Amino acid sequence: MKKVLIIIVFLFYSNLNADENKKAYFAGGCFWCMEESFDQVKGVISTVSGYSGGHLKNPTYQDVTYKDTGHVEAIEVVYDPKIVNYEKLLNIYWKNIDPFDSAGQFCDKGKSYRSVIFFQTQLEKEFIEKSFKKLEEIFNNKIVTLVWKFEKFYPAEDYHQDYYEKNFIRYLMYKKGCKREETLKKIWN
Repeated sequence: MKKVLIIIVFLFYSNLNADENKKAYFAGGCFWCMEESFDQVKGVISTVSGYSGGHLKNPTYQDVTYKDTGHVEAIEVVYDPKIVNYEKLLNIYWKNIDPFDSAGQFCDKGKSYRSVIFFQTQLEKEFIEKSFKKLEEIFNNKIVTLVWKFEKFYPAEDYHQDYYEKNFIRYLMYKKGCKREETLKKIWN
């Protein structure tokens, strides 16, 4: 009886902790690069590449890239709010995008590569608005990143998940070819 009670208590607390994790959604051009950036953050439990913001249900990469679905390449960030908060994730997001490029991000251009922050709560929206004002003051320039209410996230195909780890050399060639890090240093340093 004691073992059963211990197992029940353990399962209860395990599920309780899992429910405390939160999710945030960001689009910053290539979702492979965004995954890499957030996977390095203490308190981030997982990232998933996918699509969000559009009207087509269960879109594919081909749909999002070559059709007008309204979706952007996005990531879902699952995080532990006891370790990292939404404001810190938002700051990490900014440091990994070009907030002044309305045509896409780096070498990826088009609607599906626009930078978008998805908010789920009024508090998240307030954090986003506050960060916009702060950055526009610092740079004396208009931020063109979009802010959309989050509705639905569709995971991308399996071959996109953790691409930067599974296809490291190809990923590095892509990232270097797009001058992502070079551009980010110019903006943020």
